Amino acid sequence: MMQDIFVTTLAQPLQSWQQAFADCQWMKEVPVTQTSQADQVVFWLHMNEDRQHWMQGAIQRIRNHYIEAKIVVLANAPDQAEALYALSLGAVGYSHAYATADALKEIKTVIEHGGLWLGNSLLQKLIEVSTKLTSSHADHVEGLLKQLTQREREVAVEAAKGLSNKEIARILAITERTVKAHLASIFERLKVKDRLHLALMLNQNYTI
Repeated sequence: MMQDIFVTTLAQPLQSWQQAFADCQWMKEVPVTQTSQADQVVFWLHMNEDRQHWMQGAIQRIRNHYIEAKIVVLANAPDQAEALYALSLGAVGYSHAYATADALKEIKTVIEHGGLWLGNSLLQKLIEVSTKLTSSHADHVEGLLKQLTQREREVAVEAAKGLSNKEIARILAITERTVKAHLASIFERLKVKDRLHLALMLNQNYTI
């Protein structure tokens, strides 16, 4: 299990952080002494007023001392350009600082399995740009979707558009829990890491 360390100027971590990870630690700056479990850490960097300059320094310190650690940036006011900058520096996730405990747990699950976590609006923009630059041949896409059940196909196509679990559940008239279960099966069957990978494989304009 990866240890969760929140780096924040707050006197106490947010309630949602503690609800998500009961054993989490928090500190004002990234510790520079490498620990014996340095490869088993998720650093959650809560943006302060200095924002990008601080983020650059914090991520650099982590990469210098905790080579295999995962980094997620938490912002009070998420910004798409900042999210891309965070990823370019080496972060694997970017989220609203006040995300729910369930959302934080989901983020950790995704990044532990090698995926990236981005906000839905940024994910949609990346999908739009990427699918204009790369497209899957119809027969290849059909071959991928044949590995799925009909309902999994429907979920995969909607997820490839960048829709959230809640939006997919509403469109397909199923529960969010069912959407999550289908996505887990889809990722396993198609050997994809996350929604962006799925979108790049399928093409957002594909219809069932």
